Amino acid sequence: MIRLAILGSGNGTNAQQITEYFAHRNDVEISCIIYNVRDAYIATRAQKLGVEARYFGRHDFYDSTAVLDYLHQKAIDWVILAGFLWLVPENILEAFPQRVINIHPALLPAYGGKGMYGHHVHEAVVANGERESGITIHIVDNHYDRGTTLFQARCSVAPDDTADTLAAKIHLLEKEHFPRVIDQTINAR
Repeated sequence: MIRLAILGSGNGTNAQQITEYFAHRNDVEISCIIYNVRDAYIATRAQKLGVEARYFGRHDFYDSTAVLDYLHQKAIDWVILAGFLWLVPENILEAFPQRVINIHPALLPAYGGKGMYGHHVHEAVVANGERESGITIHIVDNHYDRGTTLFQARCSVAPDDTADTLAAKIHLLEKEHFPRVIDQTINAR
């Protein structure tokens, strides 16, 4: 059994899609969802999905081993970032070498880095008149959005697209590809 932990900071739509994708599998389990914003809707989604959810604040991530201890207690094999907005602490990266996966709502290396998440990315892509955008699924390292790329999918950006219409296109790509790429990656190693 491969045990996954999902880390998130917000609404949790990707966490839900990943959990539902693996729900009827006997070889992969979503063991827990960890969130770092106390009132994030991801906690409600986790409860509805029957997945244990646990809140950890900044101190727990960066000034103690609380999160790492919890991941070890849950016997986690892979960590999946699904809208998690903090840089992953070094102790977690060392404990899960090449086993932390993230999704980014742009074609990295473009529109990556600190502060480039969610709507900020889509606004920048539209403001710069880009003709395409997409998603990048990558291995996490100790820099924002710079780890090894596992997969990219593209979509066109129409002249009349807004950040909201582009976000809708990106969300469809995330839904279609993120769980499948996780599945292929964890089962290839």
